[in-house]
Amino acid sequence: MSEIDILSFGETMAMFVAEQTGDLASIGQFHKRIAGADSNVAIGLSRLGFKVAWLSRVGADSLGRFVIDTLEKEGLDCRHVDIDSAHPTGFQLKSRTEDGSDPAVEYFRRGSAASHLAPQSIAPELLKARHLHATGIPPALSETARQMSFELMTRMREAGRSVSFDPNLRPSLWASEQQMIREINRLAALAHWVLPGLSEGRLLTGFEDPADIAAFYLDQGAEAVAIKLGPHGAYYRTHQDQGFVAGVPVQTVVDTVGAGDGFAVGMISALLENHSFADAVQRANWVGSRAVQSRGDMEGLPTRTEMVAEFRIPNREQALLPQVAQQ
Repeated sequence: MSEIDILSFGETMAMFVAEQTGDLASIGQFHKRIAGADSNVAIGLSRLGFKVAWLSRVGADSLGRFVIDTLEKEGLDCRHVDIDSAHPTGFQLKSRTEDGSDPAVEYFRRGSAASHLAPQSIAPELLKARHLHATGIPPALSETARQMSFELMTRMREAGRSVSFDPNLRPSLWASEQQMIREINRLAALAHWVLPGLSEGRLLTGFEDPADIAAFYLDQGAEAVAIKLGPHGAYYRTHQDQGFVAGVPVQTVVDTVGAGDGFAVGMISALLENHSFADAVQRANWVGSRAVQSRGDMEGLPTRTEMVAEFRIPNREQALLPQVAQQ
């Protein structure tokens, strides 16, 4: 295997997106795509020119073939995606909205092939990757997938690789909120860069203010924390620096799903290119703004050429705006 820049892992589902607005029960026509926060980030990083390896499982079915074909067309190395003849590829239904509101999503993933990921799924060559990106979704799928998440993050950090973590909370997949909070925070303690949303950070830490949320994860072992504030931008904090970076204005929000994944793409790509954390947040906000202007979870993620042509770093404020902190 050629040198891997980034290893990512998780579940990619088939996604059927409604062609018309309305209740999903009344929709007769859907468009087939793929969905999955972890693979959204992997695709975004691949589009920016990184060599990305994808670790997952799909069923021995047409949806599994569709998922692999789509990921390979996006440049991902899928040689470590196992074909599971005993369990199906997960899928979801997604409603269509025209007003920028969050769409309704129904999941059909319980017992899926990806939920049978386990520590033995980790091939030794994958651990040679320069960076690991992890989220809180795979550990919510099953006990074995949770064990694999801990194993990967522990071994990569011990090997001196950088590790990023987006909590990406999915409460419906966990046995209880208490278990979710406990396990997600254990995983976050293994990451160098922690990237929660504001509501996620509040739930996970019990703190309201972004500065206190960030301090919680710095005390747990993180080197830097970026807290997503939606259209308001993001707050970041390291052991040396902190600040607020304003959001990128968007005239028309088409689909909010995938904005956080775009944020992660911007952060990881900039940090691996040795940009400062503050400038990485600028890029993250911009990529996130691109994501919400396209229908689909990852369709709006930019190529390297598009980013070079369109992205400009504006001035930033080095203090958190009080009104944002209280939202």
